[in-house]
Amino acid sequence: MAALATMALALAGCGSTQTASTPGASKGGSPAQVGSYKVGRPYRINGVWYHPAEDPAYDQTGVASWYGPGFHGRRTANGERYNQNDLTAAHPTLPMPSMVQVTNLDNGRSIKLRINDRGPFSNSRIIDVSHRAAQLLGFERQGTAKVRVRVVPEESQQLAALARGEAVPPLQESKPPPAAPAEPQPVQVAEQSQPDPAPAQTVEMPDGLIHFEETEPSNLFIQAGAFTDYSNATQLAARLEPLGYVQIEPAAVSGQSFYRVRIGPVESVDEADGLLARLISDGYTESRVIVQ
Repeated sequence: MAALATMALALAGCGSTQTASTPGASKGGSPAQVGSYKVGRPYRINGVWYHPAEDPAYDQTGVASWYGPGFHGRRTANGERYNQNDLTAAHPTLPMPSMVQVTNLDNGRSIKLRINDRGPFSNSRIIDVSHRAAQLLGFERQGTAKVRVRVVPEESQQLAALARGEAVPPLQESKPPPAAPAEPQPVQVAEQSQPDPAPAQTVEMPDGLIHFEETEPSNLFIQAGAFTDYSNATQLAARLEPLGYVQIEPAAVSGQSFYRVRIGPVESVDEADGLLARLISDGYTESRVIVQ
């Protein structure tokens, strides 16, 4: 492990995307267990509504946590047995199964994980990864990390087809440029030609490889609300001023203009959790931790 850590530090200092294999990680292939494919209806946990949906363009930043021994062996939300040593994760809204790329924004470590469970049900977390995934991403001891989570669309489609029992679509490969036309050759016909056997279905699985990505410094904020009316945003900002530095940030979502009211930046995840808990107890139940 010391050798691995040394190699990781060396690669991280290169400033470019690198890859390092990790002992004990899975090497692809179909999973030992395949749960059912699920998206699900909107549901409510602790007063918060979640709206599951297929979202191939999903790309969000936030705080990740991990779960392990207390859940090892239990059923996941799509019917599998949770294994804390597998490269899996829980997400509140993405389809199960689907493939995501998770990047630790503090150290640049990035790995692929398979979503097979629901959670975490907290305004301060966007994904809950397995124990093994937390080790590879480098935040097992801290317990949390600022991360970027992106759906890998084609591999997610493969996983969905496998779970449904359908034909698995092949991954698209870049085609080489066309070669110059060759001289005509005489056609030879085999006496007994046999059709080629149908290729076996293969599914891309998390490979356990750590990719190092260049990351920019990021900060933690608490978003207390988002409004289409600027005056409503200023009123909330005025009420929140005693809690810290408040910003009003304009944003556009699907062509609609919003004004986001945010407190921060805050120094740590623990501080963000404490401030979030206070806001929720004061009635600002839609508040959440964001990374920017």
